[in-house]
Amino acid sequence: DRVARPYQWEYPYLLSILPSLLGLLSFPRNNISYLVLSMISTGLFSVAPLIYGAMEMFPMAQQLYRHGKAYRFIFGFSAVSIMYLVVVVAAQVHGWQLYYSKKLLDSWFTSTQEKKKK
Repeated sequence: DRVARPYQWEYPYLLSILPSLLGLLSFPRNNISYLVLSMISTGLFSVAPLIYGAMEMFPMAQQLYRHGKAYRFIFGFSAVSIMYLVVVVAAQVHGWQLYYSKKLLDSWFTSTQEKKKK
């Protein structure tokens, strides 16, 4: 079988493993700098490619909506519909990752300030 080429945004999205690794490195000693780097790289390598991907796939989604024509299929469903579903789920996961990272960062920063006062 022939396999379709990946979308251009999928290549930089592969780097979205980097924020997870930085987050894991921040845990052993409550390293705030690794956590901040994890949050920044989440925006750069996770959220930004998803936004770009949604924009890149929009003409195909528009063609599907207006004319009912789809050229790629995944398990009998149009690939654009499936990919938008995947993008929405991935955006939610990364949004929650950023939310909880911010909560953890605030907690670590507060505990660090309390230790300095003592």
